[in-house]
Amino acid sequence: MAPKPGNAKRNAGNVSAHNATSSKNTKLFVLDTNVLMHDPTSVFRFEEHDVYLPMITLEELDNNKKGMTEVARNARQATRFLDDIVSGQEGDIELGISLAGHRNGEAQGRLMLQTRPVSIEFPSALPDSGKADNQIIAVALDLQHHNPKRSVVLVSKDINMRIKARAIGVASEDYFNDKVLEDTDLLYTGMRELPPDFWDKHGKDMESWQEHGRTLYRIKGPLIGSMILNEFVYQDNDKPFYAMVHAIEGKTCVLRTLKDYTHQKNNVWGIVARNREQNFALNALMDPEIDFITLLGQAGTGKTLMTLAASLMQTLEYKTYSEIIITRVTVPVGEDIGFLPGTEEEKMNPWMGALEDNLDVLNATDEESGDWGRAATRDLIRSRIKVKSLNFMRGRTFLNKFLIIDEAQNLTPKQMKTLITRAGPGTKVVCLGNIAQIDTPYLTEGSSGLTYVVDRFKGWTHSGHVTLQRGERSRLADHAAEVL
Repeated sequence: MAPKPGNAKRNAGNVSAHNATSSKNTKLFVLDTNVLMHDPTSVFRFEEHDVYLPMITLEELDNNKKGMTEVARNARQATRFLDDIVSGQEGDIELGISLAGHRNGEAQGRLMLQTRPVSIEFPSALPDSGKADNQIIAVALDLQHHNPKRSVVLVSKDINMRIKARAIGVASEDYFNDKVLEDTDLLYTGMRELPPDFWDKHGKDMESWQEHGRTLYRIKGPLIGSMILNEFVYQDNDKPFYAMVHAIEGKTCVLRTLKDYTHQKNNVWGIVARNREQNFALNALMDPEIDFITLLGQAGTGKTLMTLAASLMQTLEYKTYSEIIITRVTVPVGEDIGFLPGTEEEKMNPWMGALEDNLDVLNATDEESGDWGRAATRDLIRSRIKVKSLNFMRGRTFLNKFLIIDEAQNLTPKQMKTLITRAGPGTKVVCLGNIAQIDTPYLTEGSSGLTYVVDRFKGWTHSGHVTLQRGERSRLADHAAEVL
């Protein structure tokens, strides 16, 4: 019988379960190959429980180790971890190898390798006995037969394999340990609405002063403990109040009012904010103290347009950055169009249609210069924008650059780390994406690299995040996003 869904995450390595479970209740997790290729450290993520690797899993790891893809790199890393564990083993390998001395003692269970063939009759419900998935399910069924007092669970990223396993009576689960959040509705939005009585409860002994044209308020009260650094706060009433949590000092908090980017006098490369969230996003994008920004939102919320406008303003007008670098994951929505001719930039151009569309909008805002002036401006802009492929990012360092990572929801946490650590002094990194549109296999809303960085960077002094809610592309696009 499969475990209850609510227990699944605890089974896959929730720390709180470690002390509560005695050694008699430890489970035996059978790992599918795709789990190791998705997260090479997964063998250390099951805490006090034992991990079992069928021989066919090792065969598949061997078959996938060649190449320069992320999957091949993960297969090689997983193999190195296994070699490190097995090579230090003394005694009978059939009894299992303790994981306690590896990876800072994260795991307390044992690693068990398949040392004998499946002794039970191959299930007739699985017609293809040569298929790797079916062989792994058969191994789990055999373990269940020989260990009736232990809970045997098959862990796989493959949904169909989990369904097949359950159909023949093997408990199966997804790999949960890479998920940042169980429910993405709980993901940090970067903003909060202040209650109507906020100033009554927090206004006592309040201090206020001016700094660089902004008003700052030092307040204290019951909400201070839950506020997060660089979080946007607002009140929509007769006199709207928009501010950012500028500092948290013990039991007091400093709120700093925002620049109003909805007004034409504060336009960014001709663009003004059309709603509250866009105003928050432009405040973060134009703040020189914020080095890392994440913008989430469905199609048409203005993520790319605002980021490009802010990058052009700070690169060409303010000279804060030397150039703009744009990259994205090249995952096709439909069939792949095959190899593309040309240089790195020319190969990336078909993936950068969004960039061209937004540059057309930004160029059209300059009405006074005429066609020739706009053409010259476009050439100047293109000379400062470099389109780069993710494949060649490893080992690079960007100095004084404005780095835009588009479609970031398709990146794994490891890829995201590789990209963000490219940033040198004076570089700003902006990640854009919609976690409801993930095209990468085995990535989900909870395990996407974008979700990962939003959660991990929350509350850092030099990071900002906004979840954009309202589409501003067109009434057709907004309606389509709602009803389709």
